Amino acid sequence: MPNRRKGKTFIIDLEKLNTLNSNGCPACGHKFNLGDTAVWACGAWEGGARVIHEQDAVFDHRTNGFIERKCYSAKQGQVP
Repeated sequence: MPNRRKGKTFIIDLEKLNTLNSNGCPACGHKFNLGDTAVWACGAWEGGARVIHEQDAVFDHRTNGFIERKCYSAKQGQVP
């Protein structure tokens, strides 16, 4: 099976850091750091996908995209 996650993660560089850190990560509330791995993910927030830390996301093979870990757990009927 091909790696469908390939190309969907990226490293936070200085430009992204300056752009994203005014609000921080919507999933965990922490600020991003240079070199952090991030993804575009859907979650419980309004307005579509947002950039979050990769460790706060789950890759959903069904949708071929990332979902915030807490939101994914809630959809599966699990407690995060």
